[in-house]
Amino acid sequence: MKSWTGIIDSENLHKVGGSIKRLNQAEALLWVGKVDETLTLFKACQKKQAQNFCQYLRKHRHRIVNYDYFQAEGLCSVGSGAVESAIKQIDRRIQISGAQWNAENVPQVLAHRCAYLNGLIGAPT
Repeated sequence: MKSWTGIIDSENLHKVGGSIKRLNQAEALLWVGKVDETLTLFKACQKKQAQNFCQYLRKHRHRIVNYDYFQAEGLCSVGSGAVESAIKQIDRRIQISGAQWNAENVPQVLAHRCAYLNGLIGAPT
């Protein structure tokens, strides 16, 4: 799943510029996962930024989902901040002198953490 903020932030959609109406339409379409319709909006644009954004959408289309659905169902966050923060915490713990964390054990620790967060272990029955 591609981070929603990664799609619309200054590195991507908002870098395209041009018509505010078209940018708002593109954002609304992407929010519900409509990549092809978004590409159609920019089909006639010759600006390099628009072409780069369309290339970005084509490259990541398999990771662009219906964010509205995922958010409404509470299935996941549409941003990547929580995941990035967790990765930084794990990285720091591995590097602590004398720590019991071992890089080879990280996949197992993450699997247990996911199981715990999904209520599969550690929750009272």
